[in-house]
Amino acid sequence: MRKSTAWDVAEKAGVSQSTVSRVFTGSTRISDPTRERVLLAAKELDYIPDKRASRLRSGQTGVVAVVVITRADDSAREVNPFAYVLLGSVCRAASAMGYETLVSFQASEDQFYGRYVEQRDADALIVIGTTQNPEAWAHFDSVLHGDDSAICWGLPFDDVRSVRSDNQLGGKIAADHLWNLGYRNPVFLGPIEQSQRQFHERYEGFVERLKDLGGKAHVMRDLSETNRFEQGREAIARLEQEGRSYDSIFAACDFIALGALEALSERGIAIPDEVGIVGYDGIAATKHANPPLTTIRPDLEEAGRLLVAQVLGSPEQPDDEPQSSPMPEANPRLAPVALIERSSTSKR
Repeated sequence: MRKSTAWDVAEKAGVSQSTVSRVFTGSTRISDPTRERVLLAAKELDYIPDKRASRLRSGQTGVVAVVVITRADDSAREVNPFAYVLLGSVCRAASAMGYETLVSFQASEDQFYGRYVEQRDADALIVIGTTQNPEAWAHFDSVLHGDDSAICWGLPFDDVRSVRSDNQLGGKIAADHLWNLGYRNPVFLGPIEQSQRQFHERYEGFVERLKDLGGKAHVMRDLSETNRFEQGREAIARLEQEGRSYDSIFAACDFIALGALEALSERGIAIPDEVGIVGYDGIAATKHANPPLTTIRPDLEEAGRLLVAQVLGSPEQPDDEPQSSPMPEANPRLAPVALIERSSTSKR
């Protein structure tokens, strides 16, 4: 049986072949009645558009490449679940704009590759993942600086297009929350001198807000462990060794908070009555902790939408206007954050 063509659909719908093409490329210049007539004709003829030919004509691939940076020794189960959630939101946002996603997990030098746009494998590149692989980020430095169709999550470099959570606001929300509950002697846990600066922004927002409230925080920043969970355990051990008095903790990420929570529980310290704990990231594991962990959760659905929109242009942009990518902004786009209050800070 002969396969139906766009010309067959055009004849049946009473329109030109170019109109059929515009319908299937998502043109906003086609009226709704005409679009419905073309789609009905295509359905009756069992017409399937040739996406490859359409993309060749337009010069677009219809693909967004997403690189997820992991640590070299991480298995799939050990990748931070935050990265999986952000990846899912990116894929959904790309799909909503009619794009497919090409996903690559990269951990070591033999895997590093980011020239998807240059090699015409994709129309845009989004880089997300752990901050604990400096070799990977060093590789992507030139890619992110040299390609206006590339963007990353976080703050790995200056003057590259990026999206991050509103880290300073998150720190301020944590400070307000602990202060309003009567905690007056907080500790901040997290390596804030690392090259990717989101931890430092959370710290800045936290101490700035505490200063406004008349308080201050001790900072445990020099942690030798590389695993975030173990950093939390190490921080509690060192606070104990120093004889440091504290009644609350704001951790730079949830895994540090979960490690600290476990270490405190092992020492018989009541949470939240003796020490309240707030984490950051809103990973699913926090609600299953004992007690469930209060956390600052970024809106990752919005983060995915922002990442995709920044490199592909606004979905509302008319198709007769060229979709150009703006130059990288001095201030990255911010995803909103919200406090998720749970038992680790709710005093009885």
